[in-house]
Amino acid sequence: MSKEAPIVIIGGGMSGIMAARTLREQGYKDILLVEKSRSVGGRMATRRIENGKVDHGAQFFTVRTERFQGFVDDWMKNGTVKRWFGEDHPRYFSVEGMNSFAKKLAADIPVRLQTKIEEMKKQPDGYVLTTDQGETIHASAVIVTAPAPQAKALIESGGLRLKADVIQKLEQIVFQPCLVGLFHFIEPTNLPNHGHLDAELPQGVLRLVDHEKKGISPIVTVSVYMTGEWSKDHYDLSDEEVLEKIKQLTRAYVNADSLISSQLKKWRYAEAVQFLRQPFLNTNLDHPLLVAGDAFLHPEDPAKSTRLESAFLSGVAVGEELIRLLQQYSS
Repeated sequence: MSKEAPIVIIGGGMSGIMAARTLREQGYKDILLVEKSRSVGGRMATRRIENGKVDHGAQFFTVRTERFQGFVDDWMKNGTVKRWFGEDHPRYFSVEGMNSFAKKLAADIPVRLQTKIEEMKKQPDGYVLTTDQGETIHASAVIVTAPAPQAKALIESGGLRLKADVIQKLEQIVFQPCLVGLFHFIEPTNLPNHGHLDAELPQGVLRLVDHEKKGISPIVTVSVYMTGEWSKDHYDLSDEEVLEKIKQLTRAYVNADSLISSQLKKWRYAEAVQFLRQPFLNTNLDHPLLVAGDAFLHPEDPAKSTRLESAFLSGVAVGEELIRLLQQYSS
């Protein structure tokens, strides 16, 4: 089976969603967002535990640029997000869980879920993408927002030859993994009233979040995030072994005797510890093929780390760049 989709965006996280929204707002309707998971959102991820919820990717987002602040103000006005805690850089969260927020942003975008692009080949009028289901999708322009190692492997899968400087920049991006324990307790935790703790924690523990106190879960659900180094050292252990170690490290904050259930989430590409100071990467091939994501920091962004705002800004910037390229090709 073959499908025509003039603009294909690979990866349905914040960058992919905002690239698609930017294009649609300028009148480009023939867009297809392809996501290998069961939902859009990427690390804007929420899981149900019984009748409760647990965010297990991005817990919140901060604002450091005027452009992003304008969007956040609108989201607050319509009740999609709320201010959580913090003074210098307030933390904001989605009132129904981070994944619900992502779904709302992508509501009017054509999306193909549970579809992985396995090969990308060049053709005279663009690219032909082959899915894991054997389907081919013909595109005149492609934006890839998957993590840089996956983006590089995909671009090279069909023999596309990139210039040395493009390959070098993709290889400069380095990610650390993150292991996240998801727990359901009967009794309340000892976490602060707002439900978040990321200071003076045992070695290896990055943050703890109580989602009942956060306000998105009617039951006590807790996410425990491990540091990149700890996650890397323990990534290949069984889920049971990792969860037991996490429980031992966090026993001062939760009552292990009240534990009802536990599960583990593994993020192989959780945080870019080496990133690029540019909002996207243009491969400069005959037909538009651009790479974006949270590891591409906008020059206007004063932050020194990647986060949801960097993904947002990268998505908007790469969408605007593709519009410019398409207009240039058509003139």
